[in-house]
Amino acid sequence: MESRCSNEGGRSADLKVRWQAGLKACTTAAVAAALSAGLSAQQPDRERTEALAHRATARLQALQHEAEPERARTEALARRATERLQALQREADRLALEERTLLGDLRKLEIERQLRAEQLKQVDADAARVQAELDATAARIESLAAAERREQPELRARLIEIYKLGQARYLRLLLSTPDLRRLGQSTRTVAALAKLDRDRVDSHAHTIGELEATRKTLEQRRGELEALRAAAEKADVAARRAAQARSELIRDIDRRRDLNAQLAGELQVAQQKLQAALRELVNGAPAAETAALPLRPFRGDLEWPVNGVVKRRFGRGAAPNGIEIAAVEGAQALAVHDGVVAFAGTFAGFGNLVILDHGSQTFTLYGDLLEITVKKGARAEHGQPVGTVGPIPSGSDGLYFELRVDGQPVDPVQWLRKR
Repeated sequence: MESRCSNEGGRSADLKVRWQAGLKACTTAAVAAALSAGLSAQQPDRERTEALAHRATARLQALQHEAEPERARTEALARRATERLQALQREADRLALEERTLLGDLRKLEIERQLRAEQLKQVDADAARVQAELDATAARIESLAAAERREQPELRARLIEIYKLGQARYLRLLLSTPDLRRLGQSTRTVAALAKLDRDRVDSHAHTIGELEATRKTLEQRRGELEALRAAAEKADVAARRAAQARSELIRDIDRRRDLNAQLAGELQVAQQKLQAALRELVNGAPAAETAALPLRPFRGDLEWPVNGVVKRRFGRGAAPNGIEIAAVEGAQALAVHDGVVAFAGTFAGFGNLVILDHGSQTFTLYGDLLEITVKKGARAEHGQPVGTVGPIPSGSDGLYFELRVDGQPVDPVQWLRKR
């Protein structure tokens, strides 16, 4: 009985184990089947996601490839803007140094002018003193002359009496004394009269001689002072003119520095826009607007449109708004700055003409072209050929070039690079 129960218990345990194993196998199969079904269901989504990612990558690469020329162009513009900013900074430093030098010269000239003014005052004082002495000497001479005129009748009468007495005039006067007792007195009287006559004549002549010598010396001194005064006035005028010229130069430098700062500010704004455009292009997004540089900051630094000599300058001839540059027929006429072709065709008086719009009412005109190599609406890059040189109205070969700022013609030579 116990053996039977034991066998039945063993079978029950075995069945339980088998039941648990079967349940586990069923659960594992169900889970596997469920996972397999889930994976089968997710497979289309995964493939679709991978396809979308691949398509986005391809599109991004295509956009980057398409933006590569614009990116290269924008980078070139940014480099050009940086180089010009550096040039403007060097120009600003040079102008500042030049202004400091001129200010030093101006201070020196001001000191020199003050010294000249003091010298002029001293010369004027000396001249006034000499003139006073001259006036006093002249008055003394006039007084002596008046005294001479008053004494002249008496002196003339005395001379006549002496003349009548002859060579031995004083001896005869002495011998004419009838009383020998008065001979001594007569002798003394005659000697006194003779000495008095001699002293009067000698004193008068000596005084007149001294006064004349003094007047001559004073006249010479006055002449020297007048020469000094003229030299001092001339030096003062020269110092004033030099100071005025340097003041004008300083004002001109100030204007140029203000213009330099304004142009640098415009260029910095343009450079910031270029950097923003570059960031957009690097991220694969198209730039919000076409990158461009203003023309004004490049005043005095624009490349010449063609190699050659200026044959007719601004303001002259039948077309005074531009210049004519002599060049070889067929030579390329190059755009001096980036712009959009506003006109490309034949124009009365200018032959084949190309007009580039550089924005902000600035334009460049290229006339008398033999051939036009750009089309209206196209963008012309800095240094890009717009046509070839042809014959000009004078009969030789050359290019008509005109520059307009704020819609008004300006002298292109002032904007082109010095050579």
